[in-house]
Amino acid sequence: MLASPHISILIPTYNDVCVDLVKALHQQAVSLPDLSFEVLVGDDGSTDMATVSANSSLDALPHCRVLRRDCNSGRAAIRNYLAREARGEWLLFADSHMSVVRDDYLSTYLSHLGDSLLYGGYVLPTEASRCSLRYLYELSCIEGQDVAVRSRAPHARFHTCNFMVRREVMLAHPLDERFRRYGYEDVLFGKTLECAGIGIKHIDNPLGFNRFESNERFMEKTEEGLQTLYSFREELADYSRLLAVSHRLKDLHLSWLFRGIHRVAGSRIRHCLTGDHPSVFWFKIYRLGYFLDLGGDRKS
Repeated sequence: MLASPHISILIPTYNDVCVDLVKALHQQAVSLPDLSFEVLVGDDGSTDMATVSANSSLDALPHCRVLRRDCNSGRAAIRNYLAREARGEWLLFADSHMSVVRDDYLSTYLSHLGDSLLYGGYVLPTEASRCSLRYLYELSCIEGQDVAVRSRAPHARFHTCNFMVRREVMLAHPLDERFRRYGYEDVLFGKTLECAGIGIKHIDNPLGFNRFESNERFMEKTEEGLQTLYSFREELADYSRLLAVSHRLKDLHLSWLFRGIHRVAGSRIRHCLTGDHPSVFWFKIYRLGYFLDLGGDRKS
């Protein structure tokens, strides 16, 4: 571990109370001898005043500042803004909806500091509502969070929910602020780092992912993310499994089938997915059909 590193703990948030997360991270930071740190909460133009008020209370914590922007700038821009405002040589980014699940979370990151960006991953609760589509989907993908699996494709399996990086690296290779809507800014960031020859080291140091939006909200975010993916499909080639599947279907002249299913039954499938008994299988069918249908009537 580097001697007495100066770290900035950065929490981007939008209409989300992050008091418990910040206090847990702050408690670990103050317990580490000789650690110089700050905590910056970046409110990206939240519109819910109760949330704004709750998060504003964090200004009373020593070494903690709440920075509130007037307008929502997007997931990429708020992270870049926090990096510029930070004073530490190392930046620890944690999404506001995550939770601290290990007492040695911060010390584990500090013990791995080196030349690479560090990604700690996330874990799901052992029990959650089986009515939550987001939980069921994340559960179906959880094997991909295993360190050995992530390490096989380190840049493609990176997420911005829990990572640590040198400030100079983040400033030299910021997130692409064209990504104003939901989704895939972290995928292009991973590609950017790989092209720049900057390594990503995957370690076992997760945060907890245990707050899940409603099924309707998750579907809205999914559709928004698919529109983002379609807009940046050329730049994200080889970094998206969904793009690879869609290209394969086009090569096999089967895209029309999934577009047809979506056009005929998409609204009914979506209605079921937002209900009390969602299906991951039908979610994947809907997602594929929705994405392919964004291409309109291209021959395939």
